[in-house]
Amino acid sequence: MNADRTFRQPGRWAVLAALVVLAVVMLFPFVIVTLNAFKSPAEYSSGGPLSLPHGFYLDGIVAFWDRVDFGLKLWNSLLISGVVAVAAVVLSVLNAYALGIGRVRGRLWILVLFLVANTLPQEALVYPLYYLSKEVGLYDSKLAVILIFTVIQAAFGTYLLSSVLGQFPRGILEAAEIDGASRRRMLWGIVVPISRPTLSVLLIFFFIWTWNEFFLPMVFLISNDNQTVPVALGVLQGEKMMDATMSSASALLGIIPAVAFFLIFQRTLTRGVTVGAIK
Repeated sequence: MNADRTFRQPGRWAVLAALVVLAVVMLFPFVIVTLNAFKSPAEYSSGGPLSLPHGFYLDGIVAFWDRVDFGLKLWNSLLISGVVAVAAVVLSVLNAYALGIGRVRGRLWILVLFLVANTLPQEALVYPLYYLSKEVGLYDSKLAVILIFTVIQAAFGTYLLSSVLGQFPRGILEAAEIDGASRRRMLWGIVVPISRPTLSVLLIFFFIWTWNEFFLPMVFLISNDNQTVPVALGVLQGEKMMDATMSSASALLGIIPAVAFFLIFQRTLTRGVTVGAIK
């Protein structure tokens, strides 16, 4: 027993060392961005991107915030991502309940259709969506982006939840049906509470995925008042009037909300993944 434990110990230390090195490599760009965001242009010119700042120079962050009206862009991203996450989860639950538990006819082909929809690149969807939004008068509106990403995210959520609900214990539903519970009550009173960990994981992923979207919001949100954070960052990165410190400040402000959201719901995400693994 002791010899086996001694033999395994170096392997564990090697894995731990590899993970530490990988974490350092992944965090290094974020550390550099944070350091440069608090430098003055003179400090950046004299010391370069790897030097430590002599103090907390906040003029770059304040200048970028005022130039792009970052508070408005932040609100737009929060509104779009939050509404899409909630709406996509609800739509996924309704679709998956019919496909996974209801066992509708042609279930397999419908799931294949959802799977194919997930594989389509956004470049193939942009012109039809652009044409439709123009025709119905939703172009350059947050509602258009919300509807588009709700459908896109719900396609993945439906495919995933259909597999999960397909393994749902039938005995629980049969007992509820004997007690006189309607299908609506079984869905919201039994299926949703039991599946809450999986739904929480989907909600978090949908929010982060929508927050990071750039291509479709750039096409559909051309007004400054409707732009999201990634679009504002992408548009201003090419301006010559932005120096390196202001670019770092913009990148830092862009990633802080998503990181904060992930850290706040990290326990929920871990619990959902763990429950799914146990099941």
